[in-house]
Amino acid sequence: CCIIWSPWVTLFVALYDYEARTEDDLSFRKGERFQILNSTEGDWWEARSLTTGGTGYIPSNYVAPVDSIQAEDWYFGKLGRKDAERQLLSNGNARGTFLIRESETTKGAYSLSIQDWDDIKGDHVKHYKIRKLDSGGYYITTRAQFETLQQLVQHYSARAAGLCCRLIVPCHKGMPRLTDLSVKTKDVWEIPRESLQLIKRLGNGQFGEVWMGTWNGTTKVAVKTLKPGTMSPESFLEEAQIMKKLRHDKLVQLYAVVSEEPIYIVTEYMSKGSLLDFLKDGEGRGLKLPNLVDMAAQVAAGMAYIERMNYIHRDLRSANILVGDSLVCKIADFGLARLIEDNEYTARQGAKFPIKWTAPEAALYGKFTIKSDVWSFGILLTELVTKGRVPYPGMNNREVLEQVERGYRMPCPQDCPTSLHELMVQCWKKDPEERPTFEYLQAFLEDYFTATEPQYQPGDNL
Repeated sequence: CCIIWSPWVTLFVALYDYEARTEDDLSFRKGERFQILNSTEGDWWEARSLTTGGTGYIPSNYVAPVDSIQAEDWYFGKLGRKDAERQLLSNGNARGTFLIRESETTKGAYSLSIQDWDDIKGDHVKHYKIRKLDSGGYYITTRAQFETLQQLVQHYSARAAGLCCRLIVPCHKGMPRLTDLSVKTKDVWEIPRESLQLIKRLGNGQFGEVWMGTWNGTTKVAVKTLKPGTMSPESFLEEAQIMKKLRHDKLVQLYAVVSEEPIYIVTEYMSKGSLLDFLKDGEGRGLKLPNLVDMAAQVAAGMAYIERMNYIHRDLRSANILVGDSLVCKIADFGLARLIEDNEYTARQGAKFPIKWTAPEAALYGKFTIKSDVWSFGILLTELVTKGRVPYPGMNNREVLEQVERGYRMPCPQDCPTSLHELMVQCWKKDPEERPTFEYLQAFLEDYFTATEPQYQPGDNL
């Protein structure tokens, strides 16, 4: 039938290409326009393409209202200062690459972030506050006021006019992550095993394997397969209900599960595998301190979210952090450790238990809290600066437990700045309450090279 056009129907425009994953959703190309038929689902909207006439579900974070700032290539919305710097400084961007985001500090204002270059600093990012006039306009300096952000961008694209350089090209926007495999699995995310194809084994551990696979023949995923008997399917499903609700861009997103044994856990796929392998044998071997501290800051950001959600990880170490493109780090396997039923694990002194990462009160008395996660984070920091060396080299688990109980702490690793070792030691305070919060750790690490080590110079190793 013909589309009845009315001026007060908001049309939406596609910000990215999208390939349909099921018969219910719609493939589309960037720039296609849609009429939204039903948006009650939240993450998935029923829409009609004005380009092809097709109808089906589309992911709502792939579209924005036509002519809105959300539809502009340079608008990144809720993106923190640190993540803006990460995006601008990765991908080999040139000077003058820019983006606009919501201000973190001033409600209703925006920030303009531009990649700049000079002899002394090399590539770096400058941030400018875009303020809003009561009358609705925008300005960086009161001398130049604009009715819209689009006009402001046009003005500074023609001339620097006091900025570090003129605006040349919007920063590349990666595809947003979907929180579900499809509109159907949003609520019914126990899926049939037949819908998964395991393609390439990426790793195996004592409780199972990790595979790269596809769902429904269309969608790339990671699949963790658990050996039968590792945990009870009932308690796993209960925990998965909570894990599915945890959503943060520094946590690996849980998509779906197969809940009969062998249990399958289906998550987003991370191209570079575990942080441990990445540091030992991968591209991570040559990384210097700024990248390593940035990776630590990303893990702290994800853990700060877990802290805010009153959740506990229980098994934080580099083997459970996954790495993607441009050194993106995400936390995996949160909450699973509690469910393991293997006697060699549950004894806590058994061979399969990660004693070297575990806070003494958790190892000895089973007291797992967010503060025992902070202890583990301190150990993870040593893994980063030693490129994946096993903690407490030359000591076995029993010796570590005894020595740590007596007050022994790992010394400062080779070439590691004292200030970073001092942070580790704070994470290893005997009294859990004296250990820092993840919120503090995130802020400390994000600002490390401006606030703590402004004089840092790269050495041979770090």
